[in-house]
Amino acid sequence: QVQIVESGGGLVQAGGSLTLSCVISRRAFNNYAMGWFRQAPGKEREFVASMSWNEDTTRYSDSVKGRFTISVDNAKNTLYLQMNSLKPEDTAVYYCNTDTRPYGSSTYYESRFGYWGQGTQVTVSP
Repeated sequence: QVQIVESGGGLVQAGGSLTLSCVISRRAFNNYAMGWFRQAPGKEREFVASMSWNEDTTRYSDSVKGRFTISVDNAKNTLYLQMNSLKPEDTAVYYCNTDTRPYGSSTYYESRFGYWGQGTQVTVSP
């Protein structure tokens, strides 16, 4: 059984920073690829960032590249998303996701749905 709990969302002014955390409770946590996604009001859920199972490869959407950083602390079973230079268009519910199969690449989400958390709200004011 996989349990996922995100935290760290909130209200921030444009140009500010936030760090999202995602605690993933599962066996062999560090054998699975992981990622962050977001969904803004009235829009479909979209990819934000991902990491391969061995942390060898990370991917970012063009809209966040250079501003967001995905990282992991295996000792804490926690995935992070450091968000800098936030913009109003970053406002969304942010979701953590982890692969259903071990040893996946950073593009695992293109072929597998994965396990999802409940999401955490990020609101960026102008």
